[in-house]
Amino acid sequence: MTSKNNVTELIITGLFQDPQVQRVCFVVFLLLYLATVVCNGLIVLTVSVSKSLRSPMYFFLSYLSLVEISYSSTVVPKFITDLLIKIKTISLEGCLAQIFFFHFFGVTEILLLTVMAYDRYGAICKPLHYTTIMNQAVCHLLVAGCWLGGIIHSMVQILVTVQLPFCGPNVIDHYFCDLHPLFKVACTDTFVEGAIVLANSGLISVISFLILVSSYVVILVNLRNHSAEGRRKALSTCASHITVAILFFGPAIFLYMRPSSTFTEDKLVAVFYTVITPMLNAIIYTLRNAEVKNAMRRLWDKKVNSGIE
Repeated sequence: MTSKNNVTELIITGLFQDPQVQRVCFVVFLLLYLATVVCNGLIVLTVSVSKSLRSPMYFFLSYLSLVEISYSSTVVPKFITDLLIKIKTISLEGCLAQIFFFHFFGVTEILLLTVMAYDRYGAICKPLHYTTIMNQAVCHLLVAGCWLGGIIHSMVQILVTVQLPFCGPNVIDHYFCDLHPLFKVACTDTFVEGAIVLANSGLISVISFLILVSSYVVILVNLRNHSAEGRRKALSTCASHITVAILFFGPAIFLYMRPSSTFTEDKLVAVFYTVITPMLNAIIYTLRNAEVKNAMRRLWDKKVNSGIE
């Protein structure tokens, strides 16, 4: 019987093969990653110190930004470093760890976006009971539930993957470790494992997205009874969240709700949701939210004034 421990190191093909293109990508993706960390970090800092941002919406937003930094950091730093290396390698243990944390933070973000939709539903459709529905204890429980859901999801993925035998070849056709590319180098049939991943990852994305969409359908129906100013403010807040949800759920459903493939488009879609989306989310929530912008401005003014003194 073939040993399952023959492969201890994996070779990653990367995104592009041309060295010149890789050097350009290094600069571009490094700037995007730094922007992701800075922008999301500013949101976390602003919400934590600003007394005007104490509502549940901003409580969840600060955790979403924290998850965005963590989610992007599981893939992007190594991806950027690999752009300067001719032969890109990762240990099998490192690959499994990357898969675990990538899916952990990814599903935590999906669940947080769903919770944020429920929060908007409570604020707009149940305003008289909102403070009771979304009190501090409930908010903390919901966030804890999101983290727990992410851990359970990732444990299932890893338990499925760690039992597979890897005896060669050891080349992964991707720029980071993910389940479908890793399944392709297992020296056994992975149909059952692929079906489990499809059910686990795909259904979480679809069910959460349907809950989110249903929440906003109810919200839109209820907005007919609000004043023009109330509708404008509510729609402005909801538009940011809907945009972020579509940017995240769209690629996730595209990649995990169908059989695995070797399409180049898969890598490009993965670049979008690992590198670009975490940065765009912070920008969208900042630029479209007057309260966050004003709080950041006050924080900056306070910093400048204290520096002058």
